[in-house]
Amino acid sequence: MQTDLRLNWLIATAMLGWLFYLLAPVLTPFVAAALLAYMGDPLADKLQRYRIPRTLAVVLVFIFTFVVLALLVLLVGPLIKSQITALFAALPEIARNVEQVWLPTVMDWLGIEDGADVGVGAFLARYSDMVGSWSGKILLGVGKSGGVLAAAVISLFLLPILTFYMLRDWDSITAHLAALLPQSQRDTILGLARETDQMLGAFLRGQILVMLALAILYSVGLSMVGVKFAVAIGVVAGLVSFVPYLGLFFGIGLAGLTVALEPNPLWQLAGVVATFTIAQLIEGSVLTPKLVGDRIGLHPVLVIFAVAAGGQLFGFFGILLALPAAAVLAVLIRFAYDRYLKEHPEVRPELE
Repeated sequence: MQTDLRLNWLIATAMLGWLFYLLAPVLTPFVAAALLAYMGDPLADKLQRYRIPRTLAVVLVFIFTFVVLALLVLLVGPLIKSQITALFAALPEIARNVEQVWLPTVMDWLGIEDGADVGVGAFLARYSDMVGSWSGKILLGVGKSGGVLAAAVISLFLLPILTFYMLRDWDSITAHLAALLPQSQRDTILGLARETDQMLGAFLRGQILVMLALAILYSVGLSMVGVKFAVAIGVVAGLVSFVPYLGLFFGIGLAGLTVALEPNPLWQLAGVVATFTIAQLIEGSVLTPKLVGDRIGLHPVLVIFAVAAGGQLFGFFGILLALPAAAVLAVLIRFAYDRYLKEHPEVRPELE
C-alpha cells in the first residue's frame, strides 16, 4: 500500500513537471510575480504591524520599489546612454585602428607578408555573399519571432498586475495551500517551507549586497585604470552579476572596447582584466562566503547548470529564478537524503 502511494505521487509529480514544461512561456510571468510577491511580503507585513490596511501596505511597497528603480535609472541611465553613444561614435576609429595598427602587428607575429589579402575590406569582399545570406536569415528569424516578442511584451505588462494581486493576497494564498496539505505530512512540509524561507531570505539579501559591493569594486578599479565611463560600466557589471560570471564577461568586454582607442591600450586592457580578476577573487573568497555563506550548498558546476537550464526552460526569467529554485531543490534533496539514511543506516558513509 505504501509503495503504491509513493508510485502514485511519483507519477503525479512527473505529470505536473511535464505540464509545467509545456506551459513554461505562459507560467513565466506568474512565477516571476510569485517571487516578487514573496520578496515584498516581509515589508508589507511590517507595515501591517503599524495598523496599515494590507492593500495600502502593498501600494506603499509598490511606490517604494518604483522610487528606488527610478532613482537607479536616473543615476545610471545617462551614464549608460553616453557610454553607448560614445561607443557607436568610436566604432569607425576602432575599425581603422584594427585595419592600420592591429592587423599589421598580428601579421608580423604570424609571419604573413604585407601583400597578403587580409583586412576588413578584403574580408567583406570575400565573404559579402555569405554575410548577405546570414543577414537574410537573421531578418527572417526576427520576423518569425514576432510572436515571441509580443508574448514577452505582454508578460512585462502583466508582471506588475500579477505581483500586486499576489502580494495583496499572499497570506491568504499560503494559508489555503497549507490547509490542502495532508494532516500526516503537514508538519514535515511546513518545516521544509520554513527552512526554505530562511535560506532564500538570507540568500537574496546576501546576493543584493554582493551585487552592490561588486559595483563599487568595479567602478573604483576601472577609475584607477583610467577607463572612460568607469562608473557606468562598473555599476552595470555589478547589477548583472546576479547571473554567475555575466558581470565579469560583460564588464571586460565593454571596458575593453572603451580602451581600444587609447594611445596605449594594451596596458589599460591589462588593468581592466586585473580589476575584474581581483574583484572576482574578492567575491569568491570574501564577499560570497561572508554575505551569502554556504546556505545553498551547491557546487559551482551545478550553479552554472541551474542557470543554463533555467534559461533554456523559461528564458530570461528562468535565469533570474534559477538560483532560488536551485536553493529550494537543495533543501528537498538534503531532506530526502537524510530521510533515506535514517531508513537505511547501513549505507551511511563513514567519514574519516
